[in-house]
Amino acid sequence: MYDNPTRAEREVSAKDVKIAAKDVQVYYADTHAIKDVSVDILDKTVTAFIGPSGCGKSTFLRCLNRMNDTIDIARIEGSIRIDGEDIYDKRVDPVQLRAKVGMVFQKPNPFPKSIYDNVAYGPKIHGLAKNKAELDEIVERALRRGALWDEVKDRLDAPGTGLSGGQQQRLCIARAVATEPEILLMDEPCSALDPIATGQVEELIDELRQDYSVVIVTHSMQQAARVSQKTAFFHLGNLVEYGETDKIFTNPQDSRTESYITGRIG
Repeated sequence: MYDNPTRAEREVSAKDVKIAAKDVQVYYADTHAIKDVSVDILDKTVTAFIGPSGCGKSTFLRCLNRMNDTIDIARIEGSIRIDGEDIYDKRVDPVQLRAKVGMVFQKPNPFPKSIYDNVAYGPKIHGLAKNKAELDEIVERALRRGALWDEVKDRLDAPGTGLSGGQQQRLCIARAVATEPEILLMDEPCSALDPIATGQVEELIDELRQDYSVVIVTHSMQQAARVSQKTAFFHLGNLVEYGETDKIFTNPQDSRTESYITGRIG
């Protein structure tokens, strides 16, 4: 990261690393989907994963909260540490891990429950509230963080599925932050949304980085340029290049990155 880092710079950079991945390989049966990926993802930063379809960016994202564990033929090698803890250690409970590492999917997927119950679900199962008053506070705080409170505060009993697409996605973000995670993973969170809803979610992502390490997979290079401070370019299962977003887009070091950004591959 630095040419000749001083000791203070080394300490700052090490302290700011939230997720440290080293030599990560992912296999689906005989298919080698992720090859030798090593990357340090920083805290309080939006990191964008970009690259052509099928290049491995979503697969790698799903390694960060062990979602690939749910796929029988998936095998993961290498090491992924969050705050220095190996998340693939046998003693780590994936359910607890996913409370710490929230996830928002491509298509808004609210539960078939009320707006209130969508947000309260996670805090309830993780025992984060002692009583209804505490739960009410958590739900309000999460909906405010999801930039949705003012739109739904008078109809918390209404079904979450009755909201517009953009509101549903912000509800899913509120649901993800309700368990007080430290990391928020977003797998193409705007791909099913119209431009206005996309703009609202992008503004929200910018606000969320004050409290979280946000990692977003996006097909839109414009979106990556707008919302992220760091960008990782994946191609054919390899992490080709990783660095400051403006440098990746204006002065890429690898010819494959340049080809993708200028539209020659993709």
